[in-house]
Amino acid sequence: MLILPGCILLVALTVGITLNRMIHRRIMRHLTVEEATWQYIFIHALKGVPISLCLVVGLYWIVNTIDIIEPLARVFSYVLFTVIILTITRVIARTVNGVIDMQIERSQKAMPKTTLLNAIVNGIIYAMGILVVLQYYGISIAPILTALGVGGMAVALALQETLANIFSGLHLILSKQLRLGDYIHLSSGEEGRVTDITWRFTTIVPVGNGNMVVIPNQKIASSIITNYSMPCHDIVIKIPVGVAYDSDLQKVEDVTLEVARQVLTDLNEKLDADRQPAVRFYNFGESSIDFNVLLHSARFDDQFRLKHEFIKALTARFRQEGIEIPFPIRTIVQQTN
Repeated sequence: MLILPGCILLVALTVGITLNRMIHRRIMRHLTVEEATWQYIFIHALKGVPISLCLVVGLYWIVNTIDIIEPLARVFSYVLFTVIILTITRVIARTVNGVIDMQIERSQKAMPKTTLLNAIVNGIIYAMGILVVLQYYGISIAPILTALGVGGMAVALALQETLANIFSGLHLILSKQLRLGDYIHLSSGEEGRVTDITWRFTTIVPVGNGNMVVIPNQKIASSIITNYSMPCHDIVIKIPVGVAYDSDLQKVEDVTLEVARQVLTDLNEKLDADRQPAVRFYNFGESSIDFNVLLHSARFDDQFRLKHEFIKALTARFRQEGIEIPFPIRTIVQQTN
């Protein structure tokens, strides 16, 4: 009685492993999202599924081959049907999530790819699979849906804050005003690069600080947000500088622009026609003629390194050229009787 079931399981397992290896070879042919198609995503979703399905077919074959008492056979049929439906549900969920991710990548981040969106899609698909299983068990789903509707009202009242965070997160995603990788500043003072938007929180990481800041979605939705990555990542950095009154201003401008271009080149910043550095004199100060140096940076969080390198290079060059950067001097006149 054990030899035949053992052979059936061995054959089913061998077939499942063979099919899974074939799927793995097919997947390795497409390693980038740009090359992916919906057929490739579907095949990727089938990874690991042939083994479980073949085992289920083998068990079904065993149940119909050997004599098993009726109650045990019914239990086996329920278990096999549940495994099949949940496996199909997982394939559908993987495929839908893969298509969504592919469309987001190909749309150049028109909509952010977040765990919240994937969690909602998975929840809907798996809920439908569970309802199909319950219907097969002979459990009427109409009372369940009615109870869920009534209970949902009570849950909504008890979890107002949680639901507010969920819908706020959906609003942030669908409004396309906040994307993963954007550098933002909130009116409450927090700032950093967005790393994820979950069902309750949004996580950001400040520049120069590896500590993660977790902010409720509701707080972000109700805050004034400055997004330094939209409509483009390019930002203008203003660095104030002052030189002595006896300086040759034309020479100061030429030297400053030369240093700025060199620093931008060393940091791999683009120097297009509309991204050239500029010098603007704007004030006769108490001890210096003040001007601003305008530099373009491709990313907001690169500004700190750019300022660091530019100030070092400009100070060294001014000393070499004999251009003085004055400091305030106060003369005290003491009168004696």
